[in-house]
Amino acid sequence: MYADDETIRKILTRTGDTWAVVGLSNNTSRAAYGVAAVLQRYGKRIVPVHPKAETVHGERGYASLADVPFDVDVVDVFVNSDLAGRVADEAVAKGAGAVWFQLGVIDEQAYERTRSAGLDMVMDRCPAIEIPLLD
Repeated sequence: MYADDETIRKILTRTGDTWAVVGLSNNTSRAAYGVAAVLQRYGKRIVPVHPKAETVHGERGYASLADVPFDVDVVDVFVNSDLAGRVADEAVAKGAGAVWFQLGVIDEQAYERTRSAGLDMVMDRCPAIEIPLLD
């Protein structure tokens, strides 16, 4: 198990409301698009991070996490597992408070590195599934 209920609750309610969503584009058939909309409905500010740097759900996009010119609280990762570790390392460098790897995104070494760096982390879960359970 890669996250306990308390860590999930902490990230969703106390870590902060600015979520960089890595892999988010205007492709409505991708899971990131729908999850970002759910996060917005729950009061989170989403920051699209994708090489296309598209504006999504009314929020300006950036080509990389390093390009985001302000602090982010949580980095939500929608990339393949083989790329996710690099994103987690970028989140640590960015000063994020937490990293969330989506369903099916698993990198145990990245999980250990991120936790060792002092960040909270969830892996192989979806905030759009978890956040309604908090009500």
